[in-house]
Amino acid sequence: MGQILRLVLPAMVGLGVAALAGAHDLDGSQVYPLATSVLLAVGLYGSTFHIDLVEARRERRTIGLAVTVGVLCKAAIIGGILTLAWREPLFLVLGVAVAQIDPLAVASMMDHPTMTRRAKSILAAWSSFDDPVTVIVSVYAAALVVGLTRTDGAALPGGAGPWSYLGDLTANLAFAAAAYLAWRLLRRWPAAVHALLAVLFAVAVWQFTMLGIAIVGLFIRPPIGRQLTWAVHGALVAASFLLGLLLLDGVQVGAGLALGVAAFCAQIVVSLALTRHLPRTDRVYLALAQQNGITAIILALVLEAEFDGVIAVVAPAILVINLIHWAANAVV
Repeated sequence: MGQILRLVLPAMVGLGVAALAGAHDLDGSQVYPLATSVLLAVGLYGSTFHIDLVEARRERRTIGLAVTVGVLCKAAIIGGILTLAWREPLFLVLGVAVAQIDPLAVASMMDHPTMTRRAKSILAAWSSFDDPVTVIVSVYAAALVVGLTRTDGAALPGGAGPWSYLGDLTANLAFAAAAYLAWRLLRRWPAAVHALLAVLFAVAVWQFTMLGIAIVGLFIRPPIGRQLTWAVHGALVAASFLLGLLLLDGVQVGAGLALGVAAFCAQIVVSLALTRHLPRTDRVYLALAQQNGITAIILALVLEAEFDGVIAVVAPAILVINLIHWAANAVV
């Protein structure tokens, strides 16, 4: 319930500010894309920074399947079913936006006494790694929807073809490789490592290499854990506030409810398929682990600039997903 309050209260404040100021079309400002990129970079770096690499290596097969095949299957289930039901291709994008599990929210599940350490490590790594994968997939899902729904030739930057995807993936991996080499040269000097990290953040925001900055969190780990935790929580509050600013035109309750229920059900289906080797109790907790937070919010903010109405659907969906999670886990 605390996670829900952290999402709702800043959004309500943002909505109040927007109503008082009569603010509209904020997503069209020049500052908006920069702000969303900064928040996304902070969230993705923070999500991988705290991963227990030793535990993650032991379950690398399950985690690898979860953040690749699992993310794609969840997005396909959510988007496919709702696209057919609502006759609206935009649900292909919305399905990707809510397909990931929020690592901040997952932190509260680490205290479950009946959940084994093995399952906790799988869930922690799953929720951290699926964020950058979702960001990459969402860009191309959005470009696909543009191609399906527009006749004016408009498209997202970079296009939607496989070569464009491969080029962006290569750029992200090259960014991470260069960061690793630079870190190996500078890691003996803490001040240089901090400076390197600042440069990497600036480049990631500039070039939108979000998968790259998430990979950086696996090896560049200066002693900033506490400060980073505060930064990620601050980014969550800021993202929720921005979300509230853009809710002035209302929400689509029915579509949001359908999206939220579909996302939670998709997690159950995919998780049960991927965790057949785990104890029954762990499988139940992982199946009911779907939560959304900072990444889903920021993806909605990013996509709103391209598709009007994304936030009107994703905002209530996030609330529905977290309420179902809270209720289901309370029952368990």
